[in-house]
Amino acid sequence: MRQHVLLTVLTLVLIPAAVHAADAKTDAARMAQEHKHDKPAPTQAAVQEPSHPVSTEEVTYAEVGGKPARGYLAAPKEAKGNLPGLIVIHEWWGLNDNIRAMTRRLAGEGYRALAVDLYGGATATSPDAAIKLMNVVLADTAPAAANLKQAVTYLKAKGVKKIGVIGWCFGGGWSLQTALLAPSDIDATVIYYGHLETNQARLATLKSPVIGFFGAIDKSLPLDDIHAFENDLKKLGKPVEIHIYEGAPHAFANPSAAGFYRPEPAKDSWQRTTAFLAKYLKGSDVKKG
Repeated sequence: MRQHVLLTVLTLVLIPAAVHAADAKTDAARMAQEHKHDKPAPTQAAVQEPSHPVSTEEVTYAEVGGKPARGYLAAPKEAKGNLPGLIVIHEWWGLNDNIRAMTRRLAGEGYRALAVDLYGGATATSPDAAIKLMNVVLADTAPAAANLKQAVTYLKAKGVKKIGVIGWCFGGGWSLQTALLAPSDIDATVIYYGHLETNQARLATLKSPVIGFFGAIDKSLPLDDIHAFENDLKKLGKPVEIHIYEGAPHAFANPSAAGFYRPEPAKDSWQRTTAFLAKYLKGSDVKKG
């Protein structure tokens, strides 16, 4: 019975719409297997300090369903003038210490980074708890979409001119969807092993360049689907970079996932991420597609 519930709820994690039912069930079964023994745990790598000192604060950046949405904002301490912005989207565990650490690291690269919260302040430390939180969000994705749109508005009100979005797993799928929800406002999209959009009509509305990172042995994301996504974007004339790491599983970049973390792919993907963001968010001559 528990396995049946797990597969049913994980079907919902294949956010947002336009996913065929058969594909959703297949991917849900794969994701259930991937996360079966997963548990976030603090590690030294998970709290790695940013390259430059940053300041942080808890902020209210949106109101969804009459309730405030609170996030974690980080920016370089010595920042001068308007910085590029980043929307940081958590994994299925929620806005936890690992995501806060990643947000600080991103801010240290020269960004005003806002970690959003799609779980209303709750976090999970076990698969069962994560499933319950996702069930609340993904049964109706409209509030999450409103949450992310307001995150864009919040950063723009801070004087941000260019905005990127980044997310991992659950957040990786939402990273892509944020770029589709607000195509004129998003200038760079980073996807870490998140579910990919299959609707070419929706992909045609995408305006930002995309970079994606995936593990070759990630059972939740078939390589054929990743290549199809890349080919679809190329056919549409959209700038896209896809990197697939041999021997890397799902969540290979999460240092708090002891059974998944792979230092070398994590390091390489981080370097590529920061170079990609610098190119499209800091470059003065970049034009959106």
